[in-house]
Amino acid sequence: MEIEYKNLPFDEAIAYLFDKVNLGTEKWTDIWQEMHNRSFVVAGAMEEDLLADLHTAINQAIADGTTLADFRKAFDATVQKNGWSYNGSRGWRTGVIFNTNLRVAYAKGHYDQMQAVKADRPYWRYSAVMDGRTRPLHASWHGTILPADDPWWDTHYPPNGWGCRCSVYTVSQSEMTRDNEKLSVRPDNGTYEWVNKDTGVIETVPKGIDPGWAYNPGKEGWKD
Repeated sequence: MEIEYKNLPFDEAIAYLFDKVNLGTEKWTDIWQEMHNRSFVVAGAMEEDLLADLHTAINQAIADGTTLADFRKAFDATVQKNGWSYNGSRGWRTGVIFNTNLRVAYAKGHYDQMQAVKADRPYWRYSAVMDGRTRPLHASWHGTILPADDPWWDTHYPPNGWGCRCSVYTVSQSEMTRDNEKLSVRPDNGTYEWVNKDTGVIETVPKGIDPGWAYNPGKEGWKD
């Protein structure tokens, strides 16, 4: 599913992507969770010129509202220019790079906007797409309303995995009263252990979330 650019909070999302630092990585697990908030990485892309060209293509996509097809053309030119031999098919790899970066940028921009109105709209509602491709636990979280500062959002603020299309919306106290809604009980679905096959490190991950996605893209990745 390609992202609808007309819905992107452009200023915040653009700044988020533009400000990232290029970091070469061999595998997607080299940079973990919230470290992605400050770094632009493409698994297997190690050379600075290659990363810079890929970063520029993604920046252009979000700033100009270009399509996945346009990004694929820029990707092809970058691959040819830098002589990069990447893993996976062209269609799959470009889709992952394009959609993952733009979904997370959207989430970051939306987070900043929701923080700005938190005094007037202090609650957040989890929203899943609710179709045949929605993960079961994501569907179970649909409609969950919690305070904006609830720690659940530190690990469950979407996207919560590869291809996750969930989102979050603000709710005011007057809307809660009008609709006769109450705060939800914080979901607790337990955790599972995931082993990084490259390092042997065991990660504890909340159920319903893909490994490496249990973080909030709106929060700072590391301190300067």
